[in-house]
Amino acid sequence: MAAAVGQGGPDADPGLYGPRSVTWQMHGDPVMWIAGVRALYLQALHPLAVRGVTQNSDFRQDAWGRLLRTARFVATITYGTTEAAERAGAKVRGIHRRLSLTDPATGLRHGVDEPELLLWVHCAEIDSYLQVMRRSGYPLTDAQADAYVAENVVSARLVGLDPAGVPADTAALAAYFEKVRPELAATPEAREVDAFLRRPPVHALLVPAREVIWGRFAALAYGSLPPYAHELYGRPAPPPQVVTRRLRAMGRALRCVPPRVRWQLPPKHILRAVERLGPGSRPSPYKLRRNAAIGEPGASGAPGSPGTPGRTGTPGAPG
Repeated sequence: MAAAVGQGGPDADPGLYGPRSVTWQMHGDPVMWIAGVRALYLQALHPLAVRGVTQNSDFRQDAWGRLLRTARFVATITYGTTEAAERAGAKVRGIHRRLSLTDPATGLRHGVDEPELLLWVHCAEIDSYLQVMRRSGYPLTDAQADAYVAENVVSARLVGLDPAGVPADTAALAAYFEKVRPELAATPEAREVDAFLRRPPVHALLVPAREVIWGRFAALAYGSLPPYAHELYGRPAPPPQVVTRRLRAMGRALRCVPPRVRWQLPPKHILRAVERLGPGSRPSPYKLRRNAAIGEPGASGAPGSPGTPGRTGTPGAPG
């Protein structure tokens, strides 16, 4: 079925999501970069999760590399073949298995791959992607938002989580944040991440561009955080309606860049997926608007309800 959508031949591998999924359409949007920065801000508020980063890497020297590696992982599991996605997941699990952190408050050692930490990182990413994309004007119905959360249970599995314990719709995601919120804090490590994201180190000649371009991206990412995150960081943010208006303006501007131009950036995962599956597999928000208009189940074109993964025959997905 999925291969027929892209006219890529009967043996073309649609990967873990496939061209009919909400994830396939959404992850091709340029506003995802702002959403990714928002995820970093949110993830840093979990004391153990942020210490896992600061104690195992020098993110100050390789922050851009970390951001690009995360983007490459998301692109690989979204648009790559099933084999490539599984291989990327195995690599991440292998790295995490070898790392640990020390809680300075208790002196206890924790594995970076403890389910509590992996779940926080996953949920912060999925929530950030959804919140920023919807507020930027990307067309997602409530049913499609639920489908997106459900589809990405497979990404949680890839990093080592038991799918049964991962939120599979927006209500479960909101309930998770309510549960974990008392554990969050703006630790010195979190404030270090905040300071870095506001003014990352760049060559002296690039400082003006950092202030004009990156400064706007980071401000939008920070502004889109929930109010409790602003309270913890201790920095005010514009009113929510102002942030939404600015996100919509940024979304319109970024989406003016032709997709074929944006997709030329290395490592060209989307272009390779279109070559593999055919021109009908190009990601497009139009497909979500069309699906919503005709009332397809889960609004992603995949069989099943919004509470099930949105790809036909997803290997390794729950159910």
